[in-house]
Amino acid sequence: MANEARPCPCDIGDRFEYGGLGHEVQVEHIKAYICKPSASTEKAVVVIQDIFGWQLPNTRYMVDMLAANGYIEAEFVLRYLKQQCSAKKIGVVGFCWGGIVVHHLMMKYPELKAGVSVYGIIRDSDDRYNLLKPTFFIFGEKDDVIPLDQVTLLEQKLKQHCKVDYRVKTYPGQTHGFVHRRREDINPQDKPYIEEARKDMISWLNKYI
Repeated sequence: MANEARPCPCDIGDRFEYGGLGHEVQVEHIKAYICKPSASTEKAVVVIQDIFGWQLPNTRYMVDMLAANGYIEAEFVLRYLKQQCSAKKIGVVGFCWGGIVVHHLMMKYPELKAGVSVYGIIRDSDDRYNLLKPTFFIFGEKDDVIPLDQVTLLEQKLKQHCKVDYRVKTYPGQTHGFVHRRREDINPQDKPYIEEARKDMISWLNKYI
């Protein structure tokens, strides 16, 4: 998410050279990317991109990774998933700007079974902690966009107000965008945490969807 101190922090890390295994679709006035697993399923995950948009190869890589774990995958409306993909159990994952959207959606749409907010900037207000369904918050310890004191406050407020399952996890030494914006082989010391975060994300979805 852009701010004055760092105009475009989401660009930390490499842009993948990746074409994608799925295909683009048109849903009314919206274009999106969808990838389906090899086996039939009633589960789906909506992926909400960062500021670089749904066509970013890194986002498609994450979509395909989730689809490989048994989820119909798309960055578009719930109605399409229900009508065209026969999805009955739907979750949502979002990165950066998309992480903020996930936080919002998990307070508004009870039909969403689970959410994962990945380094979504924290907005502090009284109505931010009444989550309707289980939500997992992923942060990097060295994220210069989201200070650790804000993460701590989020945990405290959720403990006070949230009545559903939630998890807040900070990954050591990681910066903004580490889950989907950095190649695992650039900094070898980061690879275990990148892989751990991706596995944690999938485990959360598997638990609640």
